Amino acid sequence: MLYCLDTNVLIEAWQKYYSPKFCPSYWDVLNKLGNSGIIFIPEAVNEEIIRTEDELATWLKKSNIPIHSVNEDVTKCLQSIYAKDPLHKYLVDNTKARSLADPWVIAHAINEKATVVTKEGLVTALNSNRIKIPNVCDNMGVRWINDFKFIEELNLSFTCKLK
Repeated sequence: MLYCLDTNVLIEAWQKYYSPKFCPSYWDVLNKLGNSGIIFIPEAVNEEIIRTEDELATWLKKSNIPIHSVNEDVTKCLQSIYAKDPLHKYLVDNTKARSLADPWVIAHAINEKATVVTKEGLVTALNSNRIKIPNVCDNMGVRWINDFKFIEELNLSFTCKLK
């Protein structure tokens, strides 16, 4: 199984529940999974993270997580996403320049037959002007899971200790 990580999986884990301050082993495991070719991030995810020049960006630059570049096949997958449903254009929030990597996460997953790992959930409100990764994945037949399911599928466990 191959997993394509969304930006929010790394950012939220770093800032919240898997902060390297109290869960450094999570980041060690991600490096091992990267070395093993089990996880990767698209170039657009890398760019979203490193543009902030924070501690996560520093870690990512040194990490072993493969960064997959856009190629002709990935571009064709992106075109198929937009061709499938005109509403997919709402995947990116152009007004705030957010979620710029989202379509690329899905395109890379399609191209590499990977599972998308994201913190986003399905949008079910009919009046929403925003579409989330899971909505597009479902529409495109791409498997997606959240990071907790990812941890469960890989049978990861963490230990705690008093310092």
